[in-house]
Amino acid sequence: MSNTELIIEERSRDIGDFLVGRLIPFRKKRMVGPFIFIDHMGPSEVTEGKYLDIGQHPHIGLSTLTYLLEGEVHHRDSMGTDQIIGPGSVNLMTAGRGVTHTERTPTHLRGKTSTLHGFQIWIALPKAKEEMEPEFFHVDAKDLPSWKDKGANFTLVAGTGYGKESPVPTYSEQFMLEIKTDEEYELDVAGNLKGEIGICIVEGSIQACENYVEKGNMLVSKLENQCAIKVAPNTHLLIFGGKPFEEERFIFWNFVATSKEKLEESKIRWKEKRFPKVADDNSYIPLP
Repeated sequence: MSNTELIIEERSRDIGDFLVGRLIPFRKKRMVGPFIFIDHMGPSEVTEGKYLDIGQHPHIGLSTLTYLLEGEVHHRDSMGTDQIIGPGSVNLMTAGRGVTHTERTPTHLRGKTSTLHGFQIWIALPKAKEEMEPEFFHVDAKDLPSWKDKGANFTLVAGTGYGKESPVPTYSEQFMLEIKTDEEYELDVAGNLKGEIGICIVEGSIQACENYVEKGNMLVSKLENQCAIKVAPNTHLLIFGGKPFEEERFIFWNFVATSKEKLEESKIRWKEKRFPKVADDNSYIPLP
């Protein structure tokens, strides 16, 4: 496939009342840079009897990044965070040695009909940061770097790229951008982004390395050999990636680690309910 490594099609799966499209991990591509898990949520209708209600569940060894295109999610965690996220803003929760959280439809949207659409992303931590204390950051949409180049509108969600830096904290070399085009646009990534790259087509299509890639797919390629990317008018892209880690990452359920022993320890901790808890919430999602 020339300089292109892989084209991945979204694989649908159900999470309760919601349909999501899994992009990575994929059997031929487990990670893109430090990004180890990407779910495309919706667009799904949120209405009575069909709310987002994900109870207490744990994480280790990663940062979760929530980026919404439509709708709102109420995040609460064992650090005491209580945050509603809306379109264009970023919630970044770094689990480190262990954290528990819930994700629900906010109270003010219950009894109404709305749409939920966005991305749930896991970014693996460097080995030296696996045991760090948990952290949470919220960054408003207005505080993210945004700019226009010809017929394309850019937002730098996280990391560094195109000579800019997002205020969203990162612990390794990475980038995540949203791009929306009004007209045909030639995307120049060489020299502007460093490392592996994943291009998720949310709407529209692109042409790269003689491949035509449409909505619902992700293109994974190597920047050092990147060919020209032509983006069709009215296309919406999410681009992410960065420098890969030297060590392998293991994943089980909501846990990411550089060793299988850490995964086993975390399984036991969750079964024995020794993770920190979200205050005033008695929900518990059992280990699968």
